[in-house]
Amino acid sequence: MISSFRTHLLSLSLLTGIAAPWAAIAQASISNVGSGSVEDRVISLERISNSQAQLLQQLQQQLNATQSDIDSLRGQIQENSYQLNQVVERQKQIYQQIDSLSSGASASAGGAAASGDSGAADSAASASAASVQSGDANSDYNSAVALVLEKKQYDQAITAFQAFVKKYPDSTYQPNANYWLGQLNYNKGKKDDAAYYFATVVKNYPKSPKSAEALYKVGVIMQDKGDNAKAKAVYQQVIKQYPNTEAAKQAQKRAAGL
Repeated sequence: MISSFRTHLLSLSLLTGIAAPWAAIAQASISNVGSGSVEDRVISLERISNSQAQLLQQLQQQLNATQSDIDSLRGQIQENSYQLNQVVERQKQIYQQIDSLSSGASASAGGAAASGDSGAADSAASASAASVQSGDANSDYNSAVALVLEKKQYDQAITAFQAFVKKYPDSTYQPNANYWLGQLNYNKGKKDDAAYYFATVVKNYPKSPKSAEALYKVGVIMQDKGDNAKAKAVYQQVIKQYPNTEAAKQAQKRAAGL
């Protein structure tokens, strides 16, 4: 489509370049029709008029074709923009839901395991994770997310995401899956495991939209552990490496309080 558009622009430029000197010649021809009989002058004027009409028609056809291409491109751009906005909004919703996971719900799951049901819980988690593995990265990722957002089965979700990152090392969902694992483990109180997964996002996927937030979470974990010096260093790294992000704003606030 873009190639066709450029072709029409080139054709239009060529026609415009040709039309300008041709119009000057036609004007000169009109000024010279004063000689000869009236009939000859009328014939000359008719020929000039017909030539001008043909040129105008060609120019109009080129303009119409160019306008049609412009309209098509505009529609395509609008459609692509709409789809991109939909993807961005969906990602925002997912990230918000990740961060708003209730640690209390996770703690209750941990309590059930502590009461002697840990073996059963692990078996259920493994069975659930196995059931969502389809062999397709997109489907398996969405199934793992559903365990968190829809079914609230956090232990099973951890198992599913762990299976995902191992099975699909080249998937574009790797940074998201690792971030999920970081957040889920953090909510369960497993801060060392959480720090590992958050650090994995930062180290392996520094350009991911979640990298800034993951690094910030590493600082939060350091602060939770009472290591304020390391926490402050991490916060400063967030501010320096990811300026103008929400994570940098939060890091600035936390660093100022240390």
